[in-house]
Amino acid sequence: MARTPKLDINTLVADRRKAGINQFDFWTRYGVTQSGGSRYESGRNMPKPLKVLIALHRAGKITDKDLAGAVS
Repeated sequence: MARTPKLDINTLVADRRKAGINQFDFWTRYGVTQSGGSRYESGRNMPKPLKVLIALHRAGKITDKDLAGAVS
């Protein structure tokens, strides 16, 4: 059975802030509302498919263009 990628939310938030991306813009690219993203950043459990999607994007396996095409 495949393991869910380990996603450190603190690193994710730090990287988001360092890049100067607000919660709305960051989470919208993954199809998540700003309020949902805020809850994840505050410690709420993130669904496994979202974790996988973010991990693939951060690893460069999925591009911003791929995400934009999937969410729109």
